[in-house]
Amino acid sequence: MNNNNLYSSILEAKQQGKKKFVVLIDPDNVRLGKLDKVLELSKSANVDYFFIGGSLVVNDMLDMVLGSIKKTTDIPMILFPGNSFQLSYKADGLLFLSLISGRNAELLIGKHVISAPFLKISPLEIMSTGYMLIDGGISTTVQYMSNTTAIPANKDDIALCTAMAGELLGMKMIYMDAGSGAMNPISTSMIDAVSSAIDIPLIVGGGIRTPEKAYENVKAGADVIVVGDAIEKDPQLIIEMAAAVHEAENSPA
Repeated sequence: MNNNNLYSSILEAKQQGKKKFVVLIDPDNVRLGKLDKVLELSKSANVDYFFIGGSLVVNDMLDMVLGSIKKTTDIPMILFPGNSFQLSYKADGLLFLSLISGRNAELLIGKHVISAPFLKISPLEIMSTGYMLIDGGISTTVQYMSNTTAIPANKDDIALCTAMAGELLGMKMIYMDAGSGAMNPISTSMIDAVSSAIDIPLIVGGGIRTPEKAYENVKAGADVIVVGDAIEKDPQLIIEMAAAVHEAENSPA
């Protein structure tokens, strides 16, 4: 895929009511044998994108994983960086994340200033994304590393106002995340509230463990579903998860 077309494909899919399924790969948690299985299943399931990243990724592992994926499949690879050092030209695009749910200035703009010169000259397609951390019932790695408080799981109004602010600030997408290993996934009521309040694509991840939950989330208004932790434990879920997400676009509301 042409590097200039990633966001266009996501936006066009939203406009057409099509749903996207993403496999999140954390290079620090994946073993080569399991990665091969994940890639094989992802091709079979017509996974739309890979998100590559995590809270503690080191560069040598990142490049190794990106290289392995590129040799095996043409599924687009989008960096999902936990910090400004998780950058590589081997990917196709990057989510330029601003943690709009928190009040940590470093993750709103500070780290972006450091990485901007690198990204400006890179071949990566840069997609500005408003990142919203939602309370998933436990303290997650991203919550600890970001030194921010997640939006309470029952505060749909705070979530939708935050998402609207992100859109008005010019973000191209909103990413609501309960975090890796979340005890509770984001509620369908919050997804519905946020989706109804914005016109840009909505990405949802964290705590999604079953195809049924993935299906419910896209029916509630999510445009992109991201699953990582559950797939690390059981790669075979890729087939069922992808089918559930893609099936939802063809079923009646």
